[in-house]
Amino acid sequence: MIDCCSAPGLMPYAQAKSNLLNKITAVEKQEIIGIEDCAKRVNAAIIVSPINVPAHNNSAMDGYAFNVDFAETPAQPPHSYQLVGTAMAGRPYIGELAPGQCIRIMTGAVVPDSANSVEMQENVSVNDGLVTLNQPLKLNNHIRLAGEDIQKDQQIFLPGHQFSAPDIGLLASLGIDEIAVNRKLRVAVFSTGDELKSAGQVLQTGEIYESNRHVLMAMLNNMNIDVLDLGIIPDDYAQIKQAFEQADQQADAVISSGGVSVGDADYTKDVLEELGQIEFWKIAIKPGKPFAFGTLPNSVFFGLPGNPVSSTVTFHLLAVPALIKMMGTNYTEPLLLPATTTIDIQKRAGRMDFQRGIAQINESGQLVVEPLPAQGSGILSSMSKANCYIVLAQDHQGCVAGSDVSIQMFDHILRC
Repeated sequence: MIDCCSAPGLMPYAQAKSNLLNKITAVEKQEIIGIEDCAKRVNAAIIVSPINVPAHNNSAMDGYAFNVDFAETPAQPPHSYQLVGTAMAGRPYIGELAPGQCIRIMTGAVVPDSANSVEMQENVSVNDGLVTLNQPLKLNNHIRLAGEDIQKDQQIFLPGHQFSAPDIGLLASLGIDEIAVNRKLRVAVFSTGDELKSAGQVLQTGEIYESNRHVLMAMLNNMNIDVLDLGIIPDDYAQIKQAFEQADQQADAVISSGGVSVGDADYTKDVLEELGQIEFWKIAIKPGKPFAFGTLPNSVFFGLPGNPVSSTVTFHLLAVPALIKMMGTNYTEPLLLPATTTIDIQKRAGRMDFQRGIAQINESGQLVVEPLPAQGSGILSSMSKANCYIVLAQDHQGCVAGSDVSIQMFDHILRC
């Protein structure tokens, strides 16, 4: 088994993630917003239902509502009932049904208290004001009971719940129009490197277009996080320091890309050591070994590698769980699925590997995965083409086609 000592200076992935999450606390400030703005926001207070849902007994079918004495035989066909009125959705029947009477009723309409069974229109015959049963009635048949879904004063959402689209509809169905939520996170992002240029500029020899920042900002937007874009910072100690100081004053978290390796112009680590506290640097994963995490006076920082795949993977696997916790919601470990590899997988023991793959169901109904042929940390197209990680343990030494492996499907943060 490969451990931290077997890979000198590299912290195992699980330990790095645990240490990181232990240092993270959630934002405390709250705000009141309308439910139309609460998608992906994190609930800040216990929400209880002010009403029963449904509010009244109502019909699940278009048909007829009956007052039946189930102690006698009229529930059995071909008994006929007197038709005395109609109930529509939003227009209830006013009055009380006597035994042996019924009303026409539409789906969603209030079932009178004096009615105890509903039968769909296809199972009755109607003639001269009489409704004749074609099959036996049952007590509370096709009746949605008041409070069947949600009862008044029932707890609906607890603090830390992140609202989804159906949640918003549920809130609206309860008559709730405003809620308390945690304020949005603010995250500052910048990339470092003299060789980096923005899209649209003309490249000179040795220069490349910067992409990491754009990937990170898109993923942060998918998390509904406010982003402060500080752009591209040259490989200059003073300018990098100024960027970190500005970001620390304006954001909850600071994310830099590049400058955390050991090159002569990699100043990010030095700046972080001056301004804050580095908790760890270098982890035993591939891609993404040079990853730094720590604290600044007012924020936390994540120093990502400069290679595009390494930057994306370390942000997704390490920074995203931390940001989720900072938002005030519960982070849950991603689901690992068993799959069969369609080709050989190459790997050396020493680092946990997150290879990019394409997972699908084959003709036999089996979940299979094909590793992409190019797994280099600079090949961003591998992230674009893939739909999953193939998760290979630190001591894994590769396997042949037909072997069982674990995969982690890409989520909505990575693939919106």
